[in-house]
Amino acid sequence: MNLKKWFFLFWSGMAVGAVVCVAAGALMQWLDPEFGFLGFKAAGFNALMMAMVGLMIGAFSQMGFFAYLTLNYIALSVFGKKYLWNALQGYTTIFAAGGLGYILYEKNLNNWFFWVLPVFLLSLSGAVTWLKVKQTNKTAFVPTMFLMVVVTFIEAWPAIKGDTNVYAIIFMIIPLFICNAYQIMMMHRLTKKETTDQAAIAAKPVV
Repeated sequence: MNLKKWFFLFWSGMAVGAVVCVAAGALMQWLDPEFGFLGFKAAGFNALMMAMVGLMIGAFSQMGFFAYLTLNYIALSVFGKKYLWNALQGYTTIFAAGGLGYILYEKNLNNWFFWVLPVFLLSLSGAVTWLKVKQTNKTAFVPTMFLMVVVTFIEAWPAIKGDTNVYAIIFMIIPLFICNAYQIMMMHRLTKKETTDQAAIAAKPVV
């Protein structure tokens, strides 16, 4: 992975965050006219501000993604055996989903959100993981699930734990989840292209 490709992943991830935030914000405003910075009447201003928030969320997602890559590299060195690290990631993924439901239940937001959100998060993470495994190999299953569930949960912690409502939590989680999914699905494409390019250079005859 060279600097040019990291740069592309960084800015495209931020762009994805901006687009998703505007779309999610429009949906939230349609469901709740009071949602937004100045309510439904300032739709244009809200769209601009939500796009800016989306850029920040995209950058925040990048930080979480790079942090996981670093953690993964260090953990593989510490544990030595890959299956031990995968087992810990699998346990943490289940624990995070259960912890999310418990925290939302304690907040008493409503009678269904505390279990619907973890179920949706696990289901959509499973769909992303299935696509990742299909396009790469089976070893991507546990890391992808960990990233999509645990890292998304950690990144969305300010909205989950803060004094917010259901719409604010959804508005935070949706772009984070999609940005994380975008990054994990782009990663193997960028690295595969780099490997192919290097192989082509190595095979090129020296004149």
